[in-house]
Amino acid sequence: MHEEISKLPIVKYSRQGKVRDIYELGDTLLLVTSDRISAFDVVFPEPIPDKGKILNSISAHFFKSTQHIVPNHFISDDVDEYPTELHAYRDYLAGRSMLVRKTRVIPFECIVRGYISGSAWSEYAKTNTIGKMLIAEEMQESQKFMHPLFTPSTKVDDGHDENISYREFLSRMDEKLAVFIRDRSVELYNHAHEILLKHGIILADTKFEYGSIGNQIYLIDEVLTPDSSRFWALEDYQIGTSPNSYDKQYIRDYLLSIGWDKQPPAPSLPADVIAKTREKYLAVHNIITSEELYI
Repeated sequence: MHEEISKLPIVKYSRQGKVRDIYELGDTLLLVTSDRISAFDVVFPEPIPDKGKILNSISAHFFKSTQHIVPNHFISDDVDEYPTELHAYRDYLAGRSMLVRKTRVIPFECIVRGYISGSAWSEYAKTNTIGKMLIAEEMQESQKFMHPLFTPSTKVDDGHDENISYREFLSRMDEKLAVFIRDRSVELYNHAHEILLKHGIILADTKFEYGSIGNQIYLIDEVLTPDSSRFWALEDYQIGTSPNSYDKQYIRDYLLSIGWDKQPPAPSLPADVIAKTREKYLAVHNIITSEELYI
């Protein structure tokens, strides 16, 4: 058990994800975003300083600004609005936590790709498919799709998520629910892509997660962060190359360069890689929110 979980001893039930610590408060949850970082589904021993505050701020920004597209689980990121018994833990919670509705999680990662990169480019180069869908047109790395692609994957707490086809996604749930999730995901992507492009950032791809309360579907977890998205600098974008990014790809590229086999245990991250990752995350936060994060 990591240190963060023990920092709220007054909460009886808690659990830990790769990055977030989750505290159960009846019908609500308290999500605390740690400075841990994972890549290829493995958590690394060294944290990225202030990463939790950066991710929490970006998610809160987008939760507040996308409610017109789909309801979300966000209630507040203001400690003063949390249950009174949590106020004593302000130093731990301020800036890196949010109070959210507790939902029944729909166990899929809903990935939307506007450009071909990462695992999608690797799959296409081998099989001419993406998400097991045949791609008729010839494409180069980082090229924009005519229309964004919805390419879901399974969501697992331990081990590697598995990419599945949209047809398989449909087969695992009610068709109306699957179509709703796909359409809202693409709408969220298009909305964010248009906004970020005006700020000199290309949203290459991102992933969303959903949960339900009764018949209502909610956007949950995190949204449009450097952990869950691929952000490129517009000024550096060129088809056929891998553009400079403001996201976790920097760490992935380092890990690939040292030949890590993507299996635990994770190798140690050098100080310069940690510092550069923090710099990239902070830069995209300031661009997205139009506010500096004083940390």
